[in-house]
Amino acid sequence: MFQSTLMLDMAQVLLDMYCFPENLVGMKEAIGQANQNGEILHVTDLQTLAEMLTAGVQGALNDPRLLVSYEPGTSYSKPVTLPPPSPAMLMALVQHSIKFDILENNVGYLRIDHILEEDIVKVVGPTLVDTVWKYILNTDALILDLRSSASGKVSGIPFVISYFCDPTPEIHIDSIYDRPTNSTKEIWTLPGLLGERYGKDKDLLVLVSKKTQGVAEDVAYILKHLDRGLLVGERTAGGSLNIQKFRIGSSDFFITVPLSRSISPITGQSWEVNGVFPCVQVNADLALEKATSILAVRKATPAVLHRVVELLDRYYSFVDQVPALARQVAKVAHSAVISEQDLAAKLNYELQAICADPRLVIGVRSEPPVAIEHDPAVELLNDAALLQHLVDTVFQVQILPDNIGYLRFDEFPDESVLIKLTPYIVKQVWQPIEDTDNLIIDLRYNIGGNSDALPVLLSHFHDHTPPVRFFTVYNRLSNTTEDYSTLPNLEGNSYGSKKGVYVLTSHRTATAAEELAYLMQSLSRATVIGEITSGNLLHSGSFQIEHTNLVITIPFINFLDNNGDYWLGGGVVPDAIVLSEEALDKTKEIIIFHAEVCELVEQAGHLLKVHYAIPEVAAVVSTVLSSKCLEGLYRPVVDYESLAFQLTSDLKETSGDHRLHVLYSDTEPNVLEDQADKIPSHEELSYIIQALFKVEVLPNNVGYLRFDMMADAEIIKVIGPQLLDQVWNKLVNTDTLIIDMRYNVGGYSTAIPILCSYFFGPEPVRHLYTVFDRSSLTSSEIWTMSKVLGQRYAPHKDIYILTSHITGSAAEAFTRAMKDMDRATVIGEQTIGGALSVGTYRIEHSNLYVSIPNQVVLSAVTGKVWSVSGVEPHVAVQANEAMDVALGIIELRAKMPWIVRTAGELVADNYAFAETGAEVAGRIAELVNEGKYHIINSEVELAQKLSEDLQKLSGDRHLKVAHIPENSKDHIPGIVPMPIPPPEMFEDLIKFSFQTRVFENTVGYLRFDMFGDIELITQVSDLMVEHVWNKIANTIALIVDLRYNIGGPTSSIPALCSYFFDDGNPVLLDTIYNRSSDSISEIWTIPRVAGERYGSKREVILLTSNLTSGAAEEFVFVMKKSGRALVVGEVTSGGCHPPQTYHVDDTNLYLTIPTVRSSSLEGASWEGAGVAPHLAVPAGIALEKAKDILRSHLHGSS
Repeated sequence: MFQSTLMLDMAQVLLDMYCFPENLVGMKEAIGQANQNGEILHVTDLQTLAEMLTAGVQGALNDPRLLVSYEPGTSYSKPVTLPPPSPAMLMALVQHSIKFDILENNVGYLRIDHILEEDIVKVVGPTLVDTVWKYILNTDALILDLRSSASGKVSGIPFVISYFCDPTPEIHIDSIYDRPTNSTKEIWTLPGLLGERYGKDKDLLVLVSKKTQGVAEDVAYILKHLDRGLLVGERTAGGSLNIQKFRIGSSDFFITVPLSRSISPITGQSWEVNGVFPCVQVNADLALEKATSILAVRKATPAVLHRVVELLDRYYSFVDQVPALARQVAKVAHSAVISEQDLAAKLNYELQAICADPRLVIGVRSEPPVAIEHDPAVELLNDAALLQHLVDTVFQVQILPDNIGYLRFDEFPDESVLIKLTPYIVKQVWQPIEDTDNLIIDLRYNIGGNSDALPVLLSHFHDHTPPVRFFTVYNRLSNTTEDYSTLPNLEGNSYGSKKGVYVLTSHRTATAAEELAYLMQSLSRATVIGEITSGNLLHSGSFQIEHTNLVITIPFINFLDNNGDYWLGGGVVPDAIVLSEEALDKTKEIIIFHAEVCELVEQAGHLLKVHYAIPEVAAVVSTVLSSKCLEGLYRPVVDYESLAFQLTSDLKETSGDHRLHVLYSDTEPNVLEDQADKIPSHEELSYIIQALFKVEVLPNNVGYLRFDMMADAEIIKVIGPQLLDQVWNKLVNTDTLIIDMRYNVGGYSTAIPILCSYFFGPEPVRHLYTVFDRSSLTSSEIWTMSKVLGQRYAPHKDIYILTSHITGSAAEAFTRAMKDMDRATVIGEQTIGGALSVGTYRIEHSNLYVSIPNQVVLSAVTGKVWSVSGVEPHVAVQANEAMDVALGIIELRAKMPWIVRTAGELVADNYAFAETGAEVAGRIAELVNEGKYHIINSEVELAQKLSEDLQKLSGDRHLKVAHIPENSKDHIPGIVPMPIPPPEMFEDLIKFSFQTRVFENTVGYLRFDMFGDIELITQVSDLMVEHVWNKIANTIALIVDLRYNIGGPTSSIPALCSYFFDDGNPVLLDTIYNRSSDSISEIWTIPRVAGERYGSKREVILLTSNLTSGAAEEFVFVMKKSGRALVVGEVTSGGCHPPQTYHVDDTNLYLTIPTVRSSSLEGASWEGAGVAPHLAVPAGIALEKAKDILRSHLHGSS
């Protein structure tokens, strides 16, 4: 039983000391089960037992630091407390642990092999600062070498880290859990240090190795994840902050256990066990060299960025993009660069983010580019024999079978050479091939040269008239733009623009040769066959950036082709990609194929004119196809597959009909025709019905019918009795029906009238749609049927059709007919836009087939052709959401009458004008009974419809309904109280809300744009007197500007009006009728006000506009009616007293109702009508008008 006791004792050590106690839950029970297993009990070799225990505990806890060892004869004694070391001993430790140097480029180097603890730092700190740190401080960057640091104390961590951080704010850098004390200690940066800090702006590189262990790993980890240090070297050891060995019981077995663990507050993870991964991984012995190279690159980066911008500004051909490129280049942070390759990658990323120009690129070269100097052009002698020999050497001309010309030349001559050679080229090159039917230009071995000859060559392959623009070149170096077109005075005859030209290319085809290939292709003048060209254009220059290995390639030429597209380099992609050695044979095959292309295109157009359902569109498309063929736009087509693709694209683009399609097939494709399949047997019926139809009755008696294919009418008639029994009779008595067509891709249209007839009454029969058949030139009107088998679905019951983007063909026709007849609400996605009938026709004797919709459907309602874009749903949602949305609408419509009637009752009971309210409620109820609210699909629609009807019936725009979703219900006006600001904000709020001025002649001016509640005003009355009223109280006249006042609570109006009447003489301001309480109350001036009254003698002018609303109108109304103020401006908005908001049943609808109105003896009310001014002037000049009035009055009185 020795082993059992040993294992239990080991478990106890772990429970007491292991830094992950949460992983030890159930350990003793697990050991008990292991003892019962008995395997370990039979181990007699103690060293083997130690190895088994190690493997077991490491495997169970996934911690390789746990080691069990057998050490017989080892005496174990508790650590002896040593006296503190002397200063001399401490200095010796420091000298052994810390070394420093100043490297080239003023880079500091600091090596620390032991992290000093706090107590030692306090003793030797001043000496360290004086002998080491003050020299490090003046460096431009620092390399911190921890490659040999394997010891230290946790208390020294904050000292090391803090020297590389700002003093404030303090940063929580580590949390260390200690198991023996069961406590966690937080480590923070220090606010105060000996000496100066290195700061955050200088580069810090930390060297690490697999020997870096313990506390030094923690330092490296913290610096890395604070983004303060770049780690260079190897992954660290993955050690521990505190690891100790303990004797297991009284045996000679020991277990090594980590006592504490680090949990980074920055990452939430730990470096222990796994180690710290460097940012730049190199062998430890190369880490210092790598770090110095990184710092060198970073130091050079600002100059590199400056030089890049300078070169771009001088050479880049897209001049308008240079400022944006300069701003983007400035985003490269030198502190993030780790090598020249990295800098090049970052620069390329930033440059391409702006220009997307693959020609503009930065790379790294180990050696500067070698400039290739061309020999000066040799002056040609005027020797005819020599010139003719040169032409014979450069150009190879043959006439191949079938009258195919062949021209090969492997280099482009300079312009000066070309001029002298032209007569000989005309005679020896152009004349032999000008009468060929087709021409092959072989550029597979052409390495290019000068581009001057391009216009000449291109002109030979175009007619003299009309002139054709070939390309445009912008040269940044000369800042010139030049257009190149057909040459008017071309020597010799041109090859013309009609005959076939075929250009052969290879990966060797370069510079001017690939420009020729590109232009012949983009001009639709040639078919290119072979390999992708080299992409080596002469449009760019390469510049080495001084003192680096970086080379930037900048395009200084912009090449704009005939289509207005910039050629941004890259090789020319052939129309037919084959190996260069196979290109000639492939070309001969394509020439044979091209001989029939135009005929095939013409035949496709003819088939379209004969069969396409819309003749006028077919005629246009056919003409366009012919024109494109004549213009050479089918030259890129090299086989039947590519012709099918191009024809399909042209048919769809020109017609706007996505159903037109050309396909290539070795066998004639099968086409589903709108004709009856064989009648199924009795045994097959149940399977067909079960497979095609899904039926369910949902809660609230909602029927659900899904079918995924439209069966033929004859089959429907045969299986009718079974359909009634197994499908229809289960649904016909439901209150509402959902028809799910989301997975129905179509089928036969013959059953549509049968299906539709079940949803309409027997009489009158309904015209669903008309089908025009192009092939037979006949029109067929599709009607519902007066007689059907079984019971019809009552016409008053709601139907919902669910659709998706794959709902097609006959399924679409059914859906569209039901929508046109207003018989169903369509919910889901727009349908595919298929056709009822598509004919597939073979083009001549080829393997090309064209699918043509040969029927068109005309709406019975509008008489117009149904759109090919599919059925637009009433409610557009994702197909997978359509069912839930439909159920939501059904639920809403079921309670719609009660919702609307509730809204009407709220108006009748609470609207300030009782008689009008009753009339509105009665009329709203009538609208419900008339079905005006039956087609509402959401509460949002209901709110809009109800608002429109309430306002129309009452003539009051303040009667309104709002839809406020659940997540916005903290903003419901009239229900959620507005928050009252804290007292400390009152003074600033008053200063912001009120504007006061004193004009000439001591005329006061007061503007405020909203009325506040009396409770709030009472709280701040002293502040309002101090900051507002006292500034205008002593003026001889007052202008109150209410032009921008939108109202608010009316409770403060008596207090405000009281300032303009004398003390001791109460004045009746207004009488107010409250509908909710059915009471009339009187509003009087109040006996006491804060501050001094303005009195009744001094003039007051109120300024108004059509924005003046609510409480502001009541104030104007009272002041005007009492004769206390002159009103100048515009008629006010005709608002109302603050309305009340009512929640409508259990919906998200809220009804706003004016419940209070002025009830003066004269019977006049401003609600809905506004207050008319005494003097009507535009609001914009009302203030100046008021000043003029007061100026006139004051001068007149003086």
